[in-house]
Amino acid sequence: MELFTALFGKLLVFVYHCFDRIVIQGYLPLLVREEHMVHFFRDVQKIYPITKEALSKRTNEYKRWVEAFARKQGIPMEWAQKGVRKEDYVRPYLQRMQRQNRYGVYFILQSMERGYSFRSLMPKYPTDDPDYRLIRKRPARFTHLYFYIRDEVLGPMVMCVGTFLPFQTTYYINGHHFIEGELRRQDIRFRKDDNAFLSTSDTEALQAAADHLSAEVIRNQLDHWTFVLGPKFSAKERAAVNLRRAYSINQVEYCRNFIFSRHFPIHKIFERSCEMGLLALSADKVAQIFGTRITRKVRGKVYSLLDRLDHGHHVLRVYCKSLVARMYEKFSTFLRLEICVNRLKDLGLNKGLDNLELLRAKLATATDRFTGFEAQSLNVHVDFPLFQRLALPITSGRSKIPGIKIHDTRLSPEGYTLNQVRYDLRKLKAHGLIERENQRYCYRFTDKGSRAALLFVLFHKRVCGPIANSLFHYRPCATLQPFSKIENAYYKADRAIQNVLDLIAA
Repeated sequence: MELFTALFGKLLVFVYHCFDRIVIQGYLPLLVREEHMVHFFRDVQKIYPITKEALSKRTNEYKRWVEAFARKQGIPMEWAQKGVRKEDYVRPYLQRMQRQNRYGVYFILQSMERGYSFRSLMPKYPTDDPDYRLIRKRPARFTHLYFYIRDEVLGPMVMCVGTFLPFQTTYYINGHHFIEGELRRQDIRFRKDDNAFLSTSDTEALQAAADHLSAEVIRNQLDHWTFVLGPKFSAKERAAVNLRRAYSINQVEYCRNFIFSRHFPIHKIFERSCEMGLLALSADKVAQIFGTRITRKVRGKVYSLLDRLDHGHHVLRVYCKSLVARMYEKFSTFLRLEICVNRLKDLGLNKGLDNLELLRAKLATATDRFTGFEAQSLNVHVDFPLFQRLALPITSGRSKIPGIKIHDTRLSPEGYTLNQVRYDLRKLKAHGLIERENQRYCYRFTDKGSRAALLFVLFHKRVCGPIANSLFHYRPCATLQPFSKIENAYYKADRAIQNVLDLIAA
């Protein structure tokens, strides 16, 4: 991180790191195994035999309760449409909740998905007990209910509940939504687009809000919404069995975000760094970034990949076991490095929610190492399309002023008429190359104009012309070269260009 800041500190506005997407699974520890279900129905509820009807009764009761809750609260409840992203479909309802500054459930979607449920089976061979049933946990397709919630603390979140025992629950939260709520409560100005903060009036408060997201904060809100929306159990059942939910982390994304002051040179630098990163990211360096060991029994693959998504952005992906590191740029001035963890065991942690702080420390260190490695790849030469920009026309008010062509030799003073002078002065002033001195008809070069003029001369007379002559027409003999510094530079340029051509050919 220090190397990145030292190289690009002048271009950076601020940097922050935080949790992005977090997927948490909630489960009832004493209702997950087959023997737990036998005890719950036979000993607690006094239901025997444990038939298919007895198991489905809890499902039907919960479905009827959800339908009555949606009808009473005026919450839309629909089946999810195939081929339509759920988040896009419910977004207008979330925006309405935000405009009205209300909190709670704003939509319920039903979806047929695969999950684990318990089945009651007849034994294969006859037994002494005619009511004996085999209880088996099997994967099956059944209804899942998606509750879309606007929480006062965590912000927009999703709670998915399986309607069959053991009523497995999955929660989807986003760290950026939590930070947004914290900043609003502190009355701190910011600009946020999607899941990225592009500007803020207090960067320290932004990072403090990101660090405030803890396991305790998450557990309190999940317990609240599980009690309100989850399956219901009687006081007798709760007294006989501990039905308090436990939470584990299924997937987590941790990101380090860099906001630059302008678009250039982030886009060109990023593309160049991806090319170099693919070559330099060996298995040892990948393992060093993630803080893991590579052995013969490694689970998964170790490699890097450059993707191009549908919206045209490049994404550098680095895989190690079940860990994925990504680097991409968007919103013109935004560069993100993030690590996605699908299996916490690969980092030496168990998946309990209480390990969130340890996970934060490990991922912050990993993103810092990733940043340090990429800083070396980002420290490269990139092209600036100066002549291309000058050649494009620009609009000044209602007038469209043509560009300045690099091959335009009319800038020489020979045969220069007054109309040509006025025309060229208008173009030069519109492109910011000259400025008027007070109210006089005198013009002088701006800082940009001085550099562009120097490049024009160097490009025509000192760079492009001699080097093009060596490449396409005649290359002077190197053994009889005159003693001249400029000629030595040309020979070095010839050798360097030839070296690049040889590398490309190889």
